[in-house]
Amino acid sequence: MATTAIRPTPPPLTDPLPTTPRQARVALILIAALAALLFTWNISHSQYHPFYADSVRSMTESWKAFLYGSFDPGNTITLDKLPGFLWPQALSARLFGFHPWALALPQAIEGVLSVLVLYRAVRTWAGVEAGLLAAGAFALTPVVAGLFRTSVEDPAFTLLLLLAAGATQRAARSGSTRTLLLAGLWVGLAFQAKMLEAFAVLPVLAVVYLLSAPPALRRRVVQLLLAGVVTLAVSASWVLLVTLTPAHDRPYVDGTTDNSAVSMVVGYNFLNRFSSVGLSAADTGSISAVRNGGAAPEGAAADAAGPGGAHRHATAEAATTAGSTPAFGQQPDGWNKMFAGPLASQTGWLYPLGGLALVFGLYQRRRAPRTDVRRAGFLLWGGWLATYLLVFSAGSVGGHTYYMGVVAAPLAALSGAGVVLLRQAHRAGGRAAWALPAVVAATAVWGAVVARDYPRFLPWLAPVLLLLALVAVVLLLVGRFARAGLAVALVAMLLAPAAWTASVFDPAYGRSGMGAVGPVAVGPKHLPPAAKAEEQSLAAVWGQGSQRLTGSQRGLLSYVESHRGGARYLFATTSWSTASPYILATGAAVLPIGGFTNEVPSPTLHAVQQNIAAGRLRYVLLTTAPQGHSGSSGVRPAQAGVAPLSAPANGPMGGPTGGRPAPGTAAARTAAWVARSCRPVPTADYGGGVTGQQLYHCSLAQV
Repeated sequence: MATTAIRPTPPPLTDPLPTTPRQARVALILIAALAALLFTWNISHSQYHPFYADSVRSMTESWKAFLYGSFDPGNTITLDKLPGFLWPQALSARLFGFHPWALALPQAIEGVLSVLVLYRAVRTWAGVEAGLLAAGAFALTPVVAGLFRTSVEDPAFTLLLLLAAGATQRAARSGSTRTLLLAGLWVGLAFQAKMLEAFAVLPVLAVVYLLSAPPALRRRVVQLLLAGVVTLAVSASWVLLVTLTPAHDRPYVDGTTDNSAVSMVVGYNFLNRFSSVGLSAADTGSISAVRNGGAAPEGAAADAAGPGGAHRHATAEAATTAGSTPAFGQQPDGWNKMFAGPLASQTGWLYPLGGLALVFGLYQRRRAPRTDVRRAGFLLWGGWLATYLLVFSAGSVGGHTYYMGVVAAPLAALSGAGVVLLRQAHRAGGRAAWALPAVVAATAVWGAVVARDYPRFLPWLAPVLLLLALVAVVLLLVGRFARAGLAVALVAMLLAPAAWTASVFDPAYGRSGMGAVGPVAVGPKHLPPAAKAEEQSLAAVWGQGSQRLTGSQRGLLSYVESHRGGARYLFATTSWSTASPYILATGAAVLPIGGFTNEVPSPTLHAVQQNIAAGRLRYVLLTTAPQGHSGSSGVRPAQAGVAPLSAPANGPMGGPTGGRPAPGTAAARTAAWVARSCRPVPTADYGGGVTGQQLYHCSLAQV
């Protein structure tokens, strides 16, 4: 009977700074504590990501909303994402109450766990010191400090992919079917957090196992097929649940025209993001939400996960004032976007170290046996890094800095192992001894180039990096000072990302809901006067404004509550951002029309009329049009005693500033009918009204 040999764990790479197990534990605890401090700093002043926070609030109101990821407490429409990443936030809110910090806490915990999981994975591959260096480099990466302070998908996604990579690494070493199936489970759960983006790393994991695991080829293939079944089953679970549930028993699927979870996953959240390379979601039953690499035409929906045109304009001006490259949507949107502008400053300080370590490691192990653990590790982490660099270079990133967590993780792993490997080669002598000084110099020069784009933020950084690199190279070339040279080299390579990361402690740079830190996440205090009004109009939506209802909103809420009778819905509105403050503050059953983009055909005008006829809805809150212009929604100009007029509000992503729906949509048809047929409520009846909005009373007689 054939047997499978289990390879003994190879000795760790030569340690540049040998540590005892106790020292390693202490170092790891300190790194984890630093990560926890970075991720939780000022957590009591956390702010909502309203669109996602609305859903979390709804999830705390009912388990049905929790299961389906409903945007509204009335369970009429889902998020435009799978809800898995919000489940920890909803559970935290149920446990601690609905507060911004309760929603931020799970992400901070996921961040600390990510640091520990990365350490474990690199330790089993390249030794304790490599694991510690990788964990430290990861925690000190600017985007990581920003990522795990946000309430978006990527904290959970990054953690789950790290768990999958660690399990694959262990399976490739031992040939264990159970461990490989566990890797498939983690990828499936990552799908629940970020959908098809999780599958990008699957070929890398499969190839690494197929090439390096000890079992016979046939067994390896069978094991991979079984792991694929597990991955598919876990990944498809929510989609199958929604697909098999009758439409009238569940919320409408946002982002789609056909109420299909498959359309939302494949078309809206995948194909839309690769329009710049010729992919189209036009025939998938989904809303076309991202165009031309993430830049939305005027009046159109932009990327479904973050700020668009108006915010880009504001932050561009802010960046000029702060002496930095523009943030968010202003970075290059071509194939070089990962190596320029905000994405490089948030993620890429260690590109030379990680990239050269990968090349050097693969070259050194080129003649090793097929099952070589070292080479398998370089293939895994290098393949992961290359895959997501390619995906983000081709796809739409816009200003979503937090996407970069899955780039920072493999880059940190390669950097940690690379330092140890390069130090080993340096101590061995010969031509390879020049690799470490060369990598230190290249990393410092690259850091100075990146820092040069931000001349007024830490202006001392670039010259200090170059000076430290020069000292490190000299010390490394003088053999008896090699240990001191290595210490200086580590400072030279880690100083820049650490300095940027430390900006989370500086209130001058605010915080970014997009996962950025430093001048890329410039706060309102840095905005020039021309941009402040625009920033303030977005503040309530993107977490920079008050988390409580304004006096005008409270007046409207009190009026509607006292006059709604037995109506199920407080009111209907054609903008999710109009509904948002009422959902966040009270958990009220507001009926949103049009979903996130205002272009979703749900509920239809007929459905709204049926709700009115049945007494389930009595009020509709619309955005008013500018004077002398009826607007795309058909809302009449202002009348005496009716809401004051406002400028066009076609903001990003279907109007987070309260914008009107696009012509021809269900939301636009509903708004036009309401404006023609329903009675405008005088603003004096509810305290003067909310600027730019008009409340209408609709009755059975008007249907």
